[in-house]
Amino acid sequence: MAHDANTSLAVLIDADNAQPAIVEGLLAEIAKLGIASVKRIYGDWTKPNLNSWKQVLLENSIQPIQQFGYTSGKNATDSAMIIDAMDLLYTRNFGGFCLVSSDSDFTKLASRLRESGCIVYGFGEQKTPRPFVSACDRFIYTEVFLLKPDNPDTSPSVAIPQRPGKELRGDTSLIRLIRSSIEASSDEAGWANLGQVGALMSKTANDFDPRNYGYAKLSGLLQAIGLFDVERRDNLVYVKDQKKKTAAAATENQPPSNEG
Repeated sequence: MAHDANTSLAVLIDADNAQPAIVEGLLAEIAKLGIASVKRIYGDWTKPNLNSWKQVLLENSIQPIQQFGYTSGKNATDSAMIIDAMDLLYTRNFGGFCLVSSDSDFTKLASRLRESGCIVYGFGEQKTPRPFVSACDRFIYTEVFLLKPDNPDTSPSVAIPQRPGKELRGDTSLIRLIRSSIEASSDEAGWANLGQVGALMSKTANDFDPRNYGYAKLSGLLQAIGLFDVERRDNLVYVKDQKKKTAAAATENQPPSNEG
């Protein structure tokens, strides 16, 4: 999916379904997608369980929206966030919305915003119900924003552990997605531009992200799988399915036909 760096975005965070540790990575990711013109977070700030948010909100200029719980067992925070989203939609000042929650209650909101021509980026934990994930144009799992130090002398790395090549090769859905995307983007020799492949993969599976497998970039993921050739040419990266290469070699080695 192509991103316009000048797109005005409304960032709406469900404090009950997100954690302060993701905010730095979250805002850095949103900066790649557009401009966070509005940053709001919703919750009952009289409750002690949200105290850990205070410093993060001050440092990142995120506006807290107070919403008392009216009835036990009912989430008034979700309703407040949905109403605000619709109010912001009707201003026509925003090209997209970033909904930060793992709650399926926002599924209909995401669909409604998209129906109005807005891009919807969802951010939530891997436990997020599938309907909400599917309702967004793109969904990014917030575990990729949680960092851990490898050791005191190195920079932090993503907390999601790298999946080994053998395990990745056994993920038939992943391999099928990669192969079909390469096939659709490749030239006659079977080589495809990695950027185009990645864009098609994200369009086909809106929650695809190499970081979900512990790899910072798609090229690293493909190399770890071991079924694809990755080659750099003039600052561009190309990828080829080794299966195609093997099939082509087998065809070349076939004996000539005796027919005719």
